[in-house]
Amino acid sequence: MNSSRLALVTGATGHVGGRLVPALLDAGFRVRVLSRHPDSLASAWAERVEAVEGDASEPADLAKSLADVDVAYYLLHSMDGEGDFEERDREMASRFASAAKKSGVDRMVYLSGLHPSGELSPHLASRVEVGKILLDSGVPTAVLQAGTVIGEGSASFEMLRHLSERLPLVIAPRWLKSKIQPICDDDVIHYLVGAADLPQEVNRAFDIAGPDVLTYADMMRRYASAIGLPKRRIATVPVLTPNLAGHWVGLVTPVSAGVAKPLAGSLVHDAVASENDIDEYVSPPEGGLAGFEESVHRATKDVDTRAWSRSVKTSAAIVGVTALVGSLLTDPNSRWYKSLDLPPWQPPAWAFPVVWSALYAGTTVASAAAIAELPEPQANSFKTALVANMVLNAGWSGVFFRAHRPVAATVVAGALAASSADLARRAGASPGTLRKLTLGSYAAWCTFATALSGEIARRNH
Repeated sequence: MNSSRLALVTGATGHVGGRLVPALLDAGFRVRVLSRHPDSLASAWAERVEAVEGDASEPADLAKSLADVDVAYYLLHSMDGEGDFEERDREMASRFASAAKKSGVDRMVYLSGLHPSGELSPHLASRVEVGKILLDSGVPTAVLQAGTVIGEGSASFEMLRHLSERLPLVIAPRWLKSKIQPICDDDVIHYLVGAADLPQEVNRAFDIAGPDVLTYADMMRRYASAIGLPKRRIATVPVLTPNLAGHWVGLVTPVSAGVAKPLAGSLVHDAVASENDIDEYVSPPEGGLAGFEESVHRATKDVDTRAWSRSVKTSAAIVGVTALVGSLLTDPNSRWYKSLDLPPWQPPAWAFPVVWSALYAGTTVASAAAIAELPEPQANSFKTALVANMVLNAGWSGVFFRAHRPVAATVVAGALAASSADLARRAGASPGTLRKLTLGSYAAWCTFATALSGEIARRNH
């Protein structure tokens, strides 16, 4: 391999791009990256590459980044939930292909997705269209089509991992039975690097896939088994659309709904390789392609797969003690409480245990998610704030029902509302949305409780 060759990598801050750059450097390439935020490049290799600050949709930035490039890796897509990603991907790919042709690039390499023939989901259809634009550019192009990429940091793997770790029982869409041929990210990188040496006349798409053909439900079960979790129970229903499933994934996992929706939408299709022609040009990885379990072990070697279960136990203990103490202190049947002049807008008595039970359960799950996902200093700070919040929560019952002090209880309720809002704020630093929505609802109810306590105090001097 000629060490003077220059490779351009776009999408270097993404999972695949971030792993491809050091692999190309190890293979003897000089590497240039195009990034809107060069300061976010991986520190392990940032000083070994030439970084061009710019936007792949800007012709001047493309011309600068593609100058003297031998092989250009196109790892860009607009999967951000902001809408109209098909048009944005189409325009960006067209501009990149035109600039690559004008700059005399010898080869382009693009990572796309495995797909069947026929009508496709918007996400997969866009990926296929981008591949066609690059193939028709006049620059020899290799489009490598992969299914679910198993590797730490891969969005599709993170979705699989968190769903499998967090949900022992899943009621899922029936298209979780679609067939998928996942591939280890090590093997994806192997083929991406090898594609740089394809003969000049090769201009086509290649399927790349691991040895196992599974359903998504199979992957969840086998992931759990591979890391030593109890067996996952999965039932399928016909009513959950890909769009709704994407929102649901965005609530349950740290994967944003904007990313989860197109990923979930693509699961309606089988993603199985129909050929392995790439092996005629690029030798398979030494030792062969990694199977699913081996891929999971590699992907989780630096991951704390027990973080979720530990955080659930922690938050359940904190909230559970509060719920128990609060229930023992609460006495709505006491003579004192029955003598109070209550406002007409106070909810009926049966509503309080229902609402509080739901809020306690939601706060347990939301807090567990925040503790599991936040960096350690922030997670520890969150746990301290949660303990303080629960002390105020149980304290209100003691001040109101046992000490018979409505005014003081109003003060405690106000402090509880502020503390609950602070919990929601702290949880907002984690990537998911479930904890923000749930803890926001908890803060709203505590604010209502403050107003109710204050009105009871006003009416009962």
